[in-house]
Amino acid sequence: MSVPERIKKGTASGSLVRRMFDEGLAFKKKYGAENVFDLSLGNPITEPPMEFKQELLKLAESKSPGLHRYMENAGYVDTRAAIANNINKEAGTKFTENEIVMTCGAAAALNVVLRTILTPGDEVILFTPYFPEYFHYITHHDGIVKTSPTDEQFIPRIDLFEKTVGLKTRAVIINSPNNPTGVVYGEKVLHDITDVLKRKQKQYGTQILLISDEAYSRILFDGLKYQPIWPHYSESIVVTSHSKDLALPGERIGYIAIHPGCTDKDGLLNGFIYSNRTLGFVNAPALMQRIVARLQGISVPASNYQNTRDYLYNSLTEMGYSIVKPQGAFYMFPESLQPDDFAFVSELQQERVLTVPGQGFGTPGFFRIGYCVDNRTLEGALIGFRKVAEIYKI
Repeated sequence: MSVPERIKKGTASGSLVRRMFDEGLAFKKKYGAENVFDLSLGNPITEPPMEFKQELLKLAESKSPGLHRYMENAGYVDTRAAIANNINKEAGTKFTENEIVMTCGAAAALNVVLRTILTPGDEVILFTPYFPEYFHYITHHDGIVKTSPTDEQFIPRIDLFEKTVGLKTRAVIINSPNNPTGVVYGEKVLHDITDVLKRKQKQYGTQILLISDEAYSRILFDGLKYQPIWPHYSESIVVTSHSKDLALPGERIGYIAIHPGCTDKDGLLNGFIYSNRTLGFVNAPALMQRIVARLQGISVPASNYQNTRDYLYNSLTEMGYSIVKPQGAFYMFPESLQPDDFAFVSELQQERVLTVPGQGFGTPGFFRIGYCVDNRTLEGALIGFRKVAEIYKI
């Protein structure tokens, strides 16, 4: 056997997001890219802010030696200090560079954390619907996935969550604004989740980490403000990236931030640095570290995505689709017009509209739309959505 069974199983189950993206490439080859309306992937077409290009040009023209050399595995000290200062400015905290580890995006950050904290049989709780790669990250590091349901507005059911937390619970992952729903967890939701964790830690005498994936935290709509987890729970870790707020998904730059008051903070940080190295990331990209150090607090305008959200939401609900209105990020998660969401997505494909079945996010009966696309794609997709909706009208 050349490939272990666990890798074969992972390859077979894979991510439906990526599978739909690959199908989209085949569709584009067959019909022409201009005739395919791909809403399957959260790949922003928005260009980075002007400040990014200015800083990139400065570095490209710099004659300073050593710009491309190794640095300590945690990242440049001045970059980590800039991030710590920005967190303190946003959340009124007291971070230093010593609580920050630079990573190759949020995905690498989460894998580094899970590699550090999990032993075989440890459980990690996800709220449904969840980003599908979480499942693979957890199981890849010998963890067990436990899911906890949300209500009709995709807000965690705290009563059921409390029953899910057990003696083997090592961590809970939250994602707000959420992929795939666009729902934002407000202060009360964060308080309720962490209140359960505090009680359960005391009951079991264990440490339960709260891991917050905040890749979309600067893409908020309708005047909503970022709600940090730091005031609510000291056993907390943030993993994030600049893929979305600076429109740099291909540059793979992000970081881990750990609460200054976290139990065994130094041990965890040493573990993150070790895992960052031994997983093969070694360190985050040097040029990107230098650039984002100068761009903390800068972001692409969320208003562009909000305008698209409004147009798409109004158009789809007028057609008869049922949707929880997103409050951030650039995803919608409508109900499928038939119980089999995979079959429904296939119907949309016949109109060359590419979306992702909800079962890929642990929530059958829905489908995900990524609306970080150009106007041509959006308008073409709406024609297809309308044609399919007409089939189900009584």
